[in-house]
Amino acid sequence: MKVSWSKEAIREVETRFGSDAKVWKLVFDSEGCGCSVDGVPTLWAVNAPLPDDLQADSDAFGVWYEKQHEMYFDEPLRISYLPGNRSFKLASDGQTYTNTFKLQDLRH
Repeated sequence: MKVSWSKEAIREVETRFGSDAKVWKLVFDSEGCGCSVDGVPTLWAVNAPLPDDLQADSDAFGVWYEKQHEMYFDEPLRISYLPGNRSFKLASDGQTYTNTFKLQDLRH
């Protein structure tokens, strides 16, 4: 999996989460959605990837993901920042996943 970040997205991540937020996990979060096919793409700041996580080819931050979530995402993925909405956007060449891409800090 390939992930590219816009300069604005990098800057906003560092502003919101600090320059030490270098490890991120891309998930298709289905918690509370009712079933596993309904979910929301989410990026979690984590302390470290889990042993079975796979590493994406990312040009800014370390991004990991679980093999079973790979099927939900096209390549290459692009993460950008929309200053007018104060939100992140996740897109590929074929689709926009969300203009309100959720980034959540799960570090301890």
